[in-house]
Amino acid sequence: MIQGGLGFDEHHLKLEGITHETTEISNIKHLNGTISMARMAPGTASSEIFICINNQPELDFKGLRNPDGYGFAAFGKVTSGMDIVRKIQALPSIQQMLNDPIKVDSIIRN
Repeated sequence: MIQGGLGFDEHHLKLEGITHETTEISNIKHLNGTISMARMAPGTASSEIFICINNQPELDFKGLRNPDGYGFAAFGKVTSGMDIVRKIQALPSIQQMLNDPIKVDSIIRN
């Protein structure tokens, strides 16, 4: 997966956490190209998102990725450009953070 957002440190644009909507509720599974909210505990997701590369059912409700079993809140899908997502994932990184961040200029809701 690739992850993006404001980072893990305090940021002046940090948003309040949102209500956690599990994949059991939304029925949006963590399949190749799914966009989801990164979080620590349920209800703490704010600005960090990630894009799944390949299917990742362990991120769904009752998956094994988080000990609490609530999984992550999936909310969208990459509809074109997965080749670019894979190129970004292949860039040099340290602890899930790219050495040279990439700015996202726009996201379109269809």
